[in-house]
Amino acid sequence: MNPPPTPAFAPPVPDRERTLILAGILTALFLAALDQTIVSTALPRIVEDLEGVSRYAWVATAYLLASTALVPVYGKLADTYPRKHVEMGAVLLFLAGSFLCGLSGEFGPLPVIGDGMNQLVLLRAIQGAGGAGLMGMTFIVIADLFTPAERGRYQGLVGGVWGIASVLGPVIGGLLTDHAGGLIPGVAGWRWVFYVNMPLGVVAFWFIARHMPRLDPPGDRVRPDLVGAVYLLTGLVPLILALQFDKRRFPWLPGVGPLAPVAAWTSWVTVTLLLVSVGMLTAFWFRARKARSPILDLRLFDNVVFRRANAAGFFFGATFMSIVIFLPLFMVNVVGASATKAGAALIPYSLGLVVGSTAAGQSVSRIGHLRDTVVAGAVLLVVAVLLLFRMDVDVAYGWVTLIMVMAGLGMGPSMPLFTLAIQNAVDVRRLGQATSAAQFFRQIGGTVGAAIMGTVLASALAVSFAAIDLPAVVTKGGGVSVERMAGSSEIPGPVAAALASRVPGQDAGRLAAAVVEAGESRATQVERELRQAFAQATGKVYALALGLALTGLLLALRVPELPLRRTHDRVVVAE
Repeated sequence: MNPPPTPAFAPPVPDRERTLILAGILTALFLAALDQTIVSTALPRIVEDLEGVSRYAWVATAYLLASTALVPVYGKLADTYPRKHVEMGAVLLFLAGSFLCGLSGEFGPLPVIGDGMNQLVLLRAIQGAGGAGLMGMTFIVIADLFTPAERGRYQGLVGGVWGIASVLGPVIGGLLTDHAGGLIPGVAGWRWVFYVNMPLGVVAFWFIARHMPRLDPPGDRVRPDLVGAVYLLTGLVPLILALQFDKRRFPWLPGVGPLAPVAAWTSWVTVTLLLVSVGMLTAFWFRARKARSPILDLRLFDNVVFRRANAAGFFFGATFMSIVIFLPLFMVNVVGASATKAGAALIPYSLGLVVGSTAAGQSVSRIGHLRDTVVAGAVLLVVAVLLLFRMDVDVAYGWVTLIMVMAGLGMGPSMPLFTLAIQNAVDVRRLGQATSAAQFFRQIGGTVGAAIMGTVLASALAVSFAAIDLPAVVTKGGGVSVERMAGSSEIPGPVAAALASRVPGQDAGRLAAAVVEAGESRATQVERELRQAFAQATGKVYALALGLALTGLLLALRVPELPLRRTHDRVVVAE
């Protein structure tokens, strides 16, 4: 298959201007990536101040929902309107959402919206709507500024930005929450988690406004199909919600959740959302086939590179989230690490992503071999996930660190290079849609993977815990559940207390000696059984992740290798 013919386009933006534009869009991307993690460490203080613990998860879900569902819309906007205007609009929307998030609850309950927690959830969705543009437009603008042959080295920087943001986000969030309260009297520290976006966002906006040309899209401009956009969004929103909901409360099938007898309606929520999603996405499919200017041109799926690269990206996205979400759980409940140390175990993964993404981009720009580079990384990723699958209760922290470095190095190349392969293969008139689709399928893969693996983990733990004798000893005497005891250093206390209640009639001295001896022995045994249960459950998760990574590898092998064009894809129009 040959790439579409490339017209003779005008010279690119001067090198100095390109560097400044790149600095602006990467700064904006850093803010969007940072806001996916920076809020996590501030959430406990936020729900305490706003009295909204029951809506805890919605603060993150609202951002994820908007930042994922709107990515395809931004791709279409970039193919219709000047990309500078779309990028600037996304930055302004993100900054407005950030500033208003910081004001949540400051003026008490508001009409219609309600209390401060409701305000924050709504405003996080607005912030996520801007974040979708910052994330979606980055690869599109880079494609405007650099030829495919040189684009890899700059798209590799995107993976580096994501890796740095994922490491710094929780740290900055914790520092601001704990220590920024004194910056302005009366302004709680957690509000600076949102206000910190303002100075960097203003700098990014200035670079873009001052140095970026209009970057008009090639081809005829036709107003996007708004009806199709509504179908798409009303199909994606319930899909993402269904995947995000806790499956212990909202099971995949009605009547099978642990709470189903208590609140039967919850057992129908997931299946109803999925049915609505299927119906609306089907309506979008038929609408897009007939519309003159669909939000996502279905003809893109006729391109074999587009199909296979996005399919591979979907599976790599699922593998990525499996590692990020379940490794800290393993470290706490199996290795016995503290929460801080468990979080730090992800730092080598992030650093590996930075190095792998950047090095892969540089390599492809210099010597080509895009597919071979992705495949080499995928092989390393498969080996790393296999080693994760083989971890047991005696695994050393240093060995986990080495595995995570390998996983990051293996995952890194897929992040920028699948997008580059797609951009190099599709008609430049649909470059925005194709680029945003690559990001969208990867994010959806991560969401689907996290949801399915969460269900696998819960099911495996239920089976493993049922085989432990802890409930008969503890729940009748100490009132402590298996889940609360897992990974806890306080196991001997409840176990000893429960055993004490089972040996009545002894004198105090003999009772104390019996409790200490039996309690210590049983506590050690129970603790190891709990760790083994978590190790077995996470082993099942990583077995599934291994299958996902292997599928991604096989699909990557089937992505056609096209020569990277050395001409620019578009006319650059100065404003």
